[in-house]
Amino acid sequence: MDEYVGLFKTHTQSYHYFMHKNFFNHIDIKYENINILNSMAKELEKECQSYEKKIEDVGGIDIFLGGVGEDGHIVFNEPGSNFSSKTRIKTLTYNTREANSRFFGGDVTSVPKTALTVGLRTIMQAKQVIILVCEEKKARALHHTIERGLNHMWTLSCLQNHERGIIICDEGATLDLKVRTVKYFKNIKKYNVNPNKIQLKNLSTIKMASPVRFEHTTFSLGGNCSILLSYGDTSII
Repeated sequence: MDEYVGLFKTHTQSYHYFMHKNFFNHIDIKYENINILNSMAKELEKECQSYEKKIEDVGGIDIFLGGVGEDGHIVFNEPGSNFSSKTRIKTLTYNTREANSRFFGGDVTSVPKTALTVGLRTIMQAKQVIILVCEEKKARALHHTIERGLNHMWTLSCLQNHERGIIICDEGATLDLKVRTVKYFKNIKKYNVNPNKIQLKNLSTIKMASPVRFEHTTFSLGGNCSILLSYGDTSII
């Protein structure tokens, strides 16, 4: 979904390296089915256009799974990004580089200043979007996503307009939400959500790994969009 410009695939902080080490090396997947942006391409704009074409040729993205930054950015769509944006070259904010400097020995100057990233429109065209929001430091971002309106300065807020969006978060991430907001949707979840079986539209059923302690509530963002709020130790397969 994104990659730092200027990092080789073998660099320990590249998205290529991370995905192979933590995911692809542990599953049965053909190499030709792995599609990650090449930030070392000679013509980066053509690389971005080619990536969008690949997505289009396979019929679009079935599931988009990602996280969110403390400032509400999704992937490398920094605050101020256009909601109509597609895969492109993006200049990273100092805050993002500072936050990611922990992966570069604490040296912010070592963090690349630009990256390739899928756009907000690319994400919104996915059939299903799942976002993970964890810890208190992400609470402000979650608040702006749920309780405020659409705002390009908090790019995750675009999920309000997605037909099948899910946010999975822990208790700490909800600390900036109104108590009334949390209680309202916790009441709704009693009758509408089975934590052990989540059905994704046009996709296979996801079952929770066992043993699991899972308590959550559901937040409606708009359309059929919902948020799953989890407590305790959770695992999803």
